[in-house]
Amino acid sequence: MKENRLVSVIMPAYNCQSFITGAIQSVIQQTYTNWELLIVDDASTDATRKCIKEHSISEPRIRSFFNSKNRGTDYSRNKAIKAAKGAFIAFLDADDLWLPNKLEKQLQVLNKENVAACFSSYELIDETGNRCKKKVKALPVLSYNRLLKANYVGNLTGIYNAELLGKIYCPPLKKRQDWALWLKVIEEGGPMEGISDVLAYYRVRKDSISGNKIEMLKYNYRVYRLLGFSVFGALCRMLLFLKEQFCVKNRNITIIE
Repeated sequence: MKENRLVSVIMPAYNCQSFITGAIQSVIQQTYTNWELLIVDDASTDATRKCIKEHSISEPRIRSFFNSKNRGTDYSRNKAIKAAKGAFIAFLDADDLWLPNKLEKQLQVLNKENVAACFSSYELIDETGNRCKKKVKALPVLSYNRLLKANYVGNLTGIYNAELLGKIYCPPLKKRQDWALWLKVIEEGGPMEGISDVLAYYRVRKDSISGNKIEMLKYNYRVYRLLGFSVFGALCRMLLFLKEQFCVKNRNITIIE
């Protein structure tokens, strides 16, 4: 198995001037240094574009792209994936953060045979960057059927082997396209391996979809329909999702003292 292969980090960005520098710096500070960061600005109206340009000038491993109009996260992620040159594809939103050893730890797992993708535990932080003292634990192994019940992959921790699987893109969905992507990854490459260590910080924002349960349910239904379930089948899946999300998955959130 080849080592020290290039990792392509996919970062969509929209009106995130307050956070994007921190996100970029968390990639630059990685102990694993063979990466490229592809940032797609989705026609931001604040200073996000300026921040991206400044970092692109000072860091040659950053590649920047600018949409002429707002196209959505799915389009922006796919634009970056299409341009990616790496053997591995990883994801980081412009308001989240990685710990310095994130890529190094994951490449140790991915360099083992028959491991096509992995993810990790992560902590929650608030809008100002304060730790919420909550950890979302990664399952040791994540199967397709388990992921179909609820999204167990924190997208900021997921990484897959594009040399092995080929490039896997997001479906045309405004939200929850990351869940559909990881379902496709597992369908193609088998169960994902989970890393128990916290390797990233997820920023909980007031306007995030995770805080809007009605929106979440609407896009979950669309994912099931996209996967080929009938209307009745998708509705049944929604009931299973609710049970998994609130009765099972929530057990993976632990309080950090």
